[in-house]
Amino acid sequence: MNEKQAAPKTAKPSKVWQPTQYSNLIRYVPSGTYFARMRVAGKLIRQSLKTDVLSIAKLRLADLEKNERESVETRDSASKGRMTFGDCVTIFKTQTEASNFLKPSAKIYRAEAIASILKSWPELETLDVRRISANDCNTWAAKFSSQYSGTRFNGAVGVLRAVFKIAIESGALYRNPAEGIKRAKIHPKRLTLPDSQQFELFVKEIERANGRDSRKCADLVRFLAFGGFRISEANNITWADCDFEKGEIVVRGDIETGTKNWSVRRVPMIPEMKSLLERLRAGRKIEPPNNPAMQVKECIQAMTRAAKVVGMARITHHDLRHFFATLCIESGVDIPTVSRWLGHKDGGALAMKVYGHLRNQHSTSMAQKVVFSETPQTAIASLPLQKDEPTTAEPQKKTPAQAKAKYSYPWWASNEGIEIFLGQANEPVQIVPPAKYLESAKQAMGREVFEQELSEPQALLDELLERVGAPTMEKLKAKISPPINQQAA
Repeated sequence: MNEKQAAPKTAKPSKVWQPTQYSNLIRYVPSGTYFARMRVAGKLIRQSLKTDVLSIAKLRLADLEKNERESVETRDSASKGRMTFGDCVTIFKTQTEASNFLKPSAKIYRAEAIASILKSWPELETLDVRRISANDCNTWAAKFSSQYSGTRFNGAVGVLRAVFKIAIESGALYRNPAEGIKRAKIHPKRLTLPDSQQFELFVKEIERANGRDSRKCADLVRFLAFGGFRISEANNITWADCDFEKGEIVVRGDIETGTKNWSVRRVPMIPEMKSLLERLRAGRKIEPPNNPAMQVKECIQAMTRAAKVVGMARITHHDLRHFFATLCIESGVDIPTVSRWLGHKDGGALAMKVYGHLRNQHSTSMAQKVVFSETPQTAIASLPLQKDEPTTAEPQKKTPAQAKAKYSYPWWASNEGIEIFLGQANEPVQIVPPAKYLESAKQAMGREVFEQELSEPQALLDELLERVGAPTMEKLKAKISPPINQQAA
């Protein structure tokens, strides 16, 4: 029998609701979605199970029925004044375990938060929720915050509020006594990452440690650093996910839980990554495509030992993700693109917050490009220099009119955004207004372009080359470039 079609007791085409052979389970005919229809404590409940698959609907029906009956029992206890914090915790745990929207790691985190709350507040479990005041919660918070990190503290406060919310929904409480607890301020982690030379020494030290899996650990470190993967994602990348023809890696995450945000993404292979995977695949040709590309799941002990030997700060698996992102940004890749490679879904907001800074060495070199002058400038020279053109950087004194005079094609008046962008990106004098320049960049790139990206147009020009191809780029340059005699002048 097709699971998406339960056998009805009676089937009349005119009916919108179709009964099934299972108690309390009905089917909405227009959409095929299953609903629960039950009566609990005299109250009729009809709720969507959000699936058109019968086997899934049966499982969700059992969970829903159990939760509804427990809620009724809790409300009865609450109405009689017998609801303790422990009662709320029991319901919270039941709902957490039954949730189809939480990953296993999130469920474990909630359980750990409950355990830490009860450990730090031993008498809380037996207290009547109505006798727990906001002052009691603030006293607990002051003690708890001194024992745990800010992140852990904020997580525990969130769980505590959620438990009290159950008491409110049950009618045992009117206000949440934990609502007034102030969240701890989280200070961003100060990243102390190796430079490229240190990284090479670091990996080589892991490789020559003479351990059984030393080489495999070194390969895993390279894999994480060259791709920016989370360790859980790296563990689930197979040879079938490595597309050597397209030069990209498909990141799917765990088979059951997927990636952190449930999405599948494609990460391009940088040259070092492609060389690494080609070397590994050449030595393991007989392995089936569904075999993991990496042969070890973690290498933190090897990394800790190697960092100590080479004299650099200790780094973790996740720090290699930061290392990848930082090097990409320093190499000119724009932050929104790096954000997509990392699997962020916020358009670059988190990446901007975490990676917006650069290491001191790179930051200092970038500062040398800042020039104050009367005319705003865009310091990019992607077009080829002519023989007689000076290579020393001198402040531009030309006016927009003088700059326009050297061109035979008025790209600044073009209806094609790509021509306006390419022309201005290669012209030291600001000819088009900044707003028009930004809009033309968006049209040329075919995506959202942030204003701060215009400060490093070379990264955009490199991306544009990848998007349109070398032949198209050469035609555009030939069309908008000034004549050779004008360049020489």
